[in-house]
Amino acid sequence: MALRTPIMNPYDRFLLPHLIDWVCALPQLGRERERIVPRADGKVLEVGIGSGHNLAHYRRDRVAMLTGIDPGALRHQTEKRALKAHIPLELLPLSAESIPVEAESFDTVISTFTLCSIPRIDRALEEMHRVLKPGGRFLFLEHGAAPEPGVRRWQDRLTPLWKPLAGGCHLNREIPELIRDAGFEILEQSSRYLQGPRIFGYIYRGEARAAPATPGTRNG
Repeated sequence: MALRTPIMNPYDRFLLPHLIDWVCALPQLGRERERIVPRADGKVLEVGIGSGHNLAHYRRDRVAMLTGIDPGALRHQTEKRALKAHIPLELLPLSAESIPVEAESFDTVISTFTLCSIPRIDRALEEMHRVLKPGGRFLFLEHGAAPEPGVRRWQDRLTPLWKPLAGGCHLNREIPELIRDAGFEILEQSSRYLQGPRIFGYIYRGEARAAPATPGTRNG
């Protein structure tokens, strides 16, 4: 079956990926990546691989194979960075809402600054849970809802205006709650503000485990 890339408007297709690539290259984001990406091992699925800014942080001796999915990836840049990092890469132009692999295929799933923009985030997280092996790890580095009521109110107000400009990015998603609702058990989590405007910069970093499905739990 042929894989179909979603149709995008010219802004989303040509300009937005380069703007996101520029933002994702900021040094403070690189320092955050270095705290989480090297933990990945075995067969790895990276959700929202984009232009490949995580590739420099993987440990070559720990990653057997990396599959990257992203409907708007800058393919040439991603493949170039994979070659430079000596990481074997399979790149698929897909959304995480439907991952075309068998259940229990990966040892690690990783997502960095991606969960904010997936339209059906609940379905995507359920798919991530489905493709993880029992006891597999989900590594996440995401921005989302801030704890201060005043900041959160501005996130709620600005999200409808921000989404069309930023590829569907939500400023106010409750990242840990969404991860738990998909059937994951969070083993470790930290959160803090990055430098810059607070409405954009509250981040969550952590590790979750693919807990076994229980009766009545929807995981695929």
